[in-house]
Amino acid sequence: MKIQERTGAGAGRSAGPVQPSVGDRLPTAPRERKPALAALAVLLILLGALGATMLVLQAGDRIEVIKVTGDIQAGESVNSSNATSVLVAADDSINYVKWSQLDSLKAYKARSTIYKGTVVIGDMFTKGSSLPAGKAAVGVALKEGQYPADIKPGDVVAVYNVGTSNSGSGNTDSTSTSSGTPIVDKAEVKTKADKSDATISTGNLSLTLLVDENDAAAVARAASAGAVAIVHVPGNGN
Repeated sequence: MKIQERTGAGAGRSAGPVQPSVGDRLPTAPRERKPALAALAVLLILLGALGATMLVLQAGDRIEVIKVTGDIQAGESVNSSNATSVLVAADDSINYVKWSQLDSLKAYKARSTIYKGTVVIGDMFTKGSSLPAGKAAVGVALKEGQYPADIKPGDVVAVYNVGTSNSGSGNTDSTSTSSGTPIVDKAEVKTKADKSDATISTGNLSLTLLVDENDAAAVARAASAGAVAIVHVPGNGN
């Protein structure tokens, strides 16, 4: 009799909504992948970035111009190996040379030294002679020991005649400039032979010196005899 009462009471407590078991859950539909939408999203992001870049450029009204990457001496030209492009703010009052004009600029010569890192303008160049008034350019070929190892365009040097002449009836050589007086006190190294020149491997060197017109003949005579030596003097480009 007691057993039946407990059973009845338990049956009353269990009354209520019946929960479905795990196995009775309804299956969910698999997600549908849309690669086309993903590609479209990526494309929109790229277009947005490009548009933002164009807006920045237009807002600053910037132009692509020429900047030199190495010193250019008077009489030398800009070319692809010593120039690069850079963006600057457009300014009608400045005669910038645009990067698209590089090929045309190669036909012009620098009026004076243009230093590395300079953004060039048209006024720095000329199509005529680049020699200053009263100056002459003289080419000299130097043997090893007749020039400083670190010589470069723009340096200021003194030019000596180191030719030899027979003294008396003997065969002893002595320099023709025994007083130590240079032919030219100060000359500027205008150009230096390119490293690809075959003379570099032999220790010889070819330079173009900018000297006063009155000294040009003496330097040329000494150079033709292979009797020119140069040394750095105060005021050089080092």
